[in-house]
This record gives sequence, structure tokens and C-alpha cells, in this order.
Amino acid sequence: MTSRAIVTGAAGLIGQYLVKTASRWAPDWDVQGLIHTELELTETSKVEARIHALKPDLLIHCAALSRTKACEQNPGEARRINVEVTEHLAQLSQDVPFIFLSSGEVFDGRTGWYGETDEPNPINVYGKTKLEAEQAVLQNPGHTVVRIVLTAGTSERGDRSFVEEMCRTAKAGKDVTLYTDEFRCPLPASVIARAVWELVNHKQPGLYHLGGSERLSRWEIGETLLPWCPELKGFLKKGSARNHIGSPRPSDLSLCCDKIQSLLSFRIPGFREWLAGRPRRGEDLWDYLDGSW
Repeated sequence: MTSRAIVTGAAGLIGQYLVKTASRWAPDWDVQGLIHTELELTETSKVEARIHALKPDLLIHCAALSRTKACEQNPGEARRINVEVTEHLAQLSQDVPFIFLSSGEVFDGRTGWYGETDEPNPINVYGKTKLEAEQAVLQNPGHTVVRIVLTAGTSERGDRSFVEEMCRTAKAGKDVTLYTDEFRCPLPASVIARAVWELVNHKQPGLYHLGGSERLSRWEIGETLLPWCPELKGFLKKGSARNHIGSPRPSDLSLCCDKIQSLLSFRIPGFREWLAGRPRRGEDLWDYLDGSW
């Protein structure tokens, strides 16, 4: 009998890729995606009924309130969605594997290249809710937390990845200010999806970091994207995090991923390296084509 997996946030960027790549990377799984318009995860009784009806053998929890500004503006809502929903789903999955997608935002960004044993110190509401949710999930030794980073890809609504946001801003005729002193290790959602499915098959629960192998400033990321996103030309502007106004943002969220890399059948690429092997144009830019990663 085929095992059943549930993916929450299936209309979001990573959830979408987990579902659509399952036939390739998880062919033995019957994958059911849950989306917000069909099931509100804060409605506990409806969620319990749905989970009990589906009887999953695995639950991958991607759904979240992930926009930093929205979390700062409504911390109560952020906690309901990011913490309480996660706690509830983990409880419903107490006897099966549960994978929670967290964030590098649990760190303050003062040093970079964070490993799983480094002490978290979130500086914004989003990071704080993610850390609290992690702690609840990891109370179960059979459950897993994967901290991810800045994610590229193409979402159904065209508004989920950082690349989509940049291009949409430029197409509206507005400048895209990118900090030269804020660093990330971006990774396409397709790579994250493959890594998560491989992690499922290894059956080694715990805490993992998953980011690109290359540390880039926001400005370097923008420059790297120009050949593939020409609409950005003329709209990229250098800036500094010292002049940032708004929600607190960690300056360096590069992650050390040696732990998960030791389990994977492929090498985690750097962002520039990965883009160099993609077509300059085409809908398949962010998808797997040849399995080279």
C-alpha cells in the first residue's frame, strides 16, 4: 500500500514545489497538498477531522505567516499561525514523521555561517515565533526541523519568492534597493524540495540547516539575476543596512549545511553556480530539468 504524505501550505512556494516534484523525488508517496482556501489551519476541529480522515504517514508543514512586516504588525496572529498551528499539527502527528520548515531568522545575523549547535537569538517577531515552534516540534524525538533561507522560484500567484517581488517592483517602475552589507545564501525552491524528500527517505529526524553553499550580499544577488531577469536593469540601487527603516532584519543569515549535506545524494549548489546551468529564458528556469543538482 502506498504511504500518504500531507503537505501544508501547498499553494505557497516551497509547498508547491514539494507537491509537484513528488512524482520524481518521492514516487512511493501519495502526496496530498492542503491549501489555505480549502482548510484554515487555525480552525482546530476542522483540521483534526481532515487529518484523521486522511490518516497520513508523514506530514510536512510549510504553511506560515512569513512576511516579516506582517508579523511585526500583528504578533498575535503571527503566533497563532506560526506557533499554535505548528504545535497542533505536531500533536496530531505524534506517531508519524513530522517535518517543520523553519527559518534562519531564528539567528540575530551578527556572525553568519550558523550551524545547528549555534545559539538562536531572533531579533524580530517572525524569528521568535519560528523558534518557539521549533522547540515544540523537537520535543518529539521522531520529528524534524529544517531551517531554510532566502528562496527563489515561481509561485502560482507570482508573489511568493524574493525574485518575484523584485521583478514585480521593477515592472511597476520602482527602484529595488539592495543592501551591500546584508548577506544570505539563497537557494531555489526546487533544490529545497529535493533535499526534503531525500531527508524523508533517510529517516533521521532532528534539526537541519538547508541553504545555498555561497554567501552573497543582497546587491550581489540582484546583479547575478540580471541576465535572467532583464526587467531589473536600471532599477537596482545600492543601499546599506545601516539606513534600514522598518522591521529588524539580521545582517548575515548564511548557514552551515554540512549535516544535511552528508545525507544527500547531490551537492547543494551556490546560487550563482546553479543559475549558470539554467536557461536564460523559459518557464522552467527554477525547475529541475536534468537532475544535475
